[in-house]
Amino acid sequence: MTATFDDEYFMKKALQEAGAAYEKGEVPVGAVIAIDNRVIAKAHNLTETLTDVTAHAEMQAITSAASFLGGKYLKGCTLYVTLEPCQMCAGALYWSQISRIVFAAADPHRGFRAMHASIHPKTEVKEGIMEAEASELLKSFFRKKRG
Repeated sequence: MTATFDDEYFMKKALQEAGAAYEKGEVPVGAVIAIDNRVIAKAHNLTETLTDVTAHAEMQAITSAASFLGGKYLKGCTLYVTLEPCQMCAGALYWSQISRIVFAAADPHRGFRAMHASIHPKTEVKEGIMEAEASELLKSFFRKKRG
């Protein structure tokens, strides 16, 4: 049986990363970067673990993908992330010139669109892939944290 390498396939991998963050007590956001149907970077939030406000899943994935490719530009790559990137991550994604961003759950308060942050004009954005699963993981995390 051949695997179908579509947006849902890669978002499931990002959700696995979000689950790893959840288990560590981190806000459960996961990210993977793929090129040519191949995952070249995977990451999750590490802000608590590293005591670093910049250690978002997207930032970790960007660094890993750039290292893998041997260059700072991520042309031809797609970022799959379980939560809409914030303005900090959007800025890094802008400079990376990533080709596509696919996110699961929107963040109407801190997402890059709410903050009027821009991404590279050639970057395609797609939202809502596995939104229910990503949203439930986040809600569960914050219920547990506040419980």
